[in-house]
Amino acid sequence: MTRTETPVVRVARRRATLATGAVLLAGGDLGIKTWAAQALTDGHSIDIGLLQLRLAYNPGVAFSLGATLPAWIVFTATALITAALAVYAWRAARTGSLIMRLGLAAVPAGAVANLIDRGVDGAVTDYLHTGWFPTFNLADVFITGGGALLVLASLRTTSPSPDRSESGAS
Repeated sequence: MTRTETPVVRVARRRATLATGAVLLAGGDLGIKTWAAQALTDGHSIDIGLLQLRLAYNPGVAFSLGATLPAWIVFTATALITAALAVYAWRAARTGSLIMRLGLAAVPAGAVANLIDRGVDGAVTDYLHTGWFPTFNLADVFITGGGALLVLASLRTTSPSPDRSESGAS
């Protein structure tokens, strides 16, 4: 914190950075999904080493769970979860470490990108294929990687030791 930066300014800057990062990540994923939907049609795939770029659509959520449910139920449930994640990220950005704030930007970014994609046609566009794992997209990587960063941040956080007088010890 600089000498002229007040706590209110610091919180506003952290939240603006969080929102900007999330928007940029989500936009990147949506741009790649648009490209994939145009370039990988008719079963066309591109081999890039460990991965293949191959078009697939997932009407469900992770691992196609809920794929047989009506699209509006899946959309509504994911919208509610995404909104809760965004509220949590907004509030936690106030005091979170850098690692935590990176995770807080990545998870909602991936969730929002998949939600927007689902809202367009009732399914999420997937394009990263390994052959041994379900086909996924960059938004899924953001959600998983962001979650890993949040776990790492929680492991690095030290809890204050309880005061002996509060614990009843004498």
